[in-house]
Amino acid sequence: MENVYPEYVTKSAIEGLVKKIKLPVPDEFSQDWEYEVSDSSRITEFLYAYENTELNKDEKFALMIIIISSFNDAIVEGKAEENSASLIRYHLLQDISIHKNTIYYWSMLDEDDLENCHAATSFMREIAYVTKLDDQD
Repeated sequence: MENVYPEYVTKSAIEGLVKKIKLPVPDEFSQDWEYEVSDSSRITEFLYAYENTELNKDEKFALMIIIISSFNDAIVEGKAEENSASLIRYHLLQDISIHKNTIYYWSMLDEDDLENCHAATSFMREIAYVTKLDDQD
C-alpha cells in the first residue's frame, strides 16, 4: 500500500488544535489559518504541544506547519534558537510519513536563488537532502 502524505490542513485538524492548544478560531475570512496563527514567540510552546499532546496525523501535520512558519518568522526577526531548530529537525525526521509535503514546500527545491525563498528554506533543504526528498519526486 502506498503511503499517502497529508497535503492540506483539514477543518477537523484546525478544530482539534483550537481546542487542544488554545489557538485562535479562524474567522469567516481566514484562508491560510495555519500561517495566520504562527507566532515566533510561541515556538517553544508549540513544540511542547507537539511532543506532549495527543494529536492525530492531521493535527500533527497542521501544527508542524505552524511551528515552521513561526520558526521562519523567528529567523527573519533574528530570534531563531538552535534548540528549536534541533527539535523541529528531529520531529520532521521522526514523522517523515506525515511531513514529506511540508518539507518539500518549505525547501523550495525548484528555486535556485535563495533570495526568492523563505528564510527557513536553507534549514529545510538540509532536511530534504538528509531524507533524499530531492530524489523522490
